[in-house]
Amino acid sequence: MRKSINELVQEAHANAVSKGWWDEDRSFGEIIALIHSEASEALEDYRAGWQPDQMWYELKGAIGALSANEQVTPEWKPCGIPSEFADIVIRVFDACGRYGIDLERAIMEKMAYNATRPIRHGGKVI
Repeated sequence: MRKSINELVQEAHANAVSKGWWDEDRSFGEIIALIHSEASEALEDYRAGWQPDQMWYELKGAIGALSANEQVTPEWKPCGIPSEFADIVIRVFDACGRYGIDLERAIMEKMAYNATRPIRHGGKVI
């Protein structure tokens, strides 16, 4: 059975708390900066020539790469844009857990609203 978004929020926040990341309270600005830093890491991977769907694994504490026939274990760190996107989501989940945000509801409401917007609303180039 898959976990709900709010269950994942609670799990991500509980993990961050257990690892000491909330021993001292963080400012909202610091939380946003940490989310942004993960997006910047994804951009840096792209700038280095990695494609958005490419993942690779590095052996923690050593230079190495996981070959196709090796199994991913805790010694192998997932890398690449998908991993950085996961870090963004995990940081958002952690923040939502900290502030008691019902992210599942917020996503559903925002997606429903976005469906009502006109094509390329706002008229901006990007």
